[in-house]
Amino acid sequence: MSSWFYPYPDLLAGRLVKRYKRFFADIELSDGTQITAHCPNTGPMTGVRHIGGRVMVSRSDNPKRKLAYTWELADVGPGAITGEGEAVWAGVNTALPNRVIRSVLEARLLPALGDYQTIRPEVKYGRDGKSRIDFLLPDGDRPIYIEVKNTTWADGPCALFPDTVTTRGQKHLQELTDLLPEARAVMLYFINRGDCDRFSPGDSADAKYGKLLRAGVTQGLEVLPCRFHISPAGIAYQGLATLVL
Repeated sequence: MSSWFYPYPDLLAGRLVKRYKRFFADIELSDGTQITAHCPNTGPMTGVRHIGGRVMVSRSDNPKRKLAYTWELADVGPGAITGEGEAVWAGVNTALPNRVIRSVLEARLLPALGDYQTIRPEVKYGRDGKSRIDFLLPDGDRPIYIEVKNTTWADGPCALFPDTVTTRGQKHLQELTDLLPEARAVMLYFINRGDCDRFSPGDSADAKYGKLLRAGVTQGLEVLPCRFHISPAGIAYQGLATLVL
């Protein structure tokens, strides 16, 4: 296991009271104070949003922010609501995976990507030129296009993506596959919880996405399901999960 580590700021413990209007979460901190935190996750948060469950938030002193607190972690373990046993943390902040993967790429932790010197984020590409790839590694005869997807939904030890129909995700798969074979196209799934050692497409949520992913793999699309251990201290890279198609 790599010693690489991405630290969180100091986090405060609490319990989820409710999540509403996608971007808001009422949370009761461990000292009894009730706050409204920014919820940086626009998805349904399947299997992550547990009313009464243990959560962790960060606090910002930036006076320009409308909400000082950000919901960062949710306990997805069997004792999330009862408080029994050790917590199994999942990352809530979907703005964080790209930052983490940038650090992973800079640390050269993914040998499957080979030798590269340049990392370019947010590069325009696609059929209409309006899409943006998360990362482009332009060195070599075949540039490497990397799309990052955060996943916290799981069925036992198997992480799943997506947890809802995603036409945007389908479009990304199609555009990545169109790059083949002139370029390397990589789907990188950021498994934002430490209790999964396998990965599969979430067919029950979006069957078309699963079909597009499997079709892409047959044409040379590469899949890197990256495992991370999540704790209130930070994020540790655990290597690749087993891909189950």
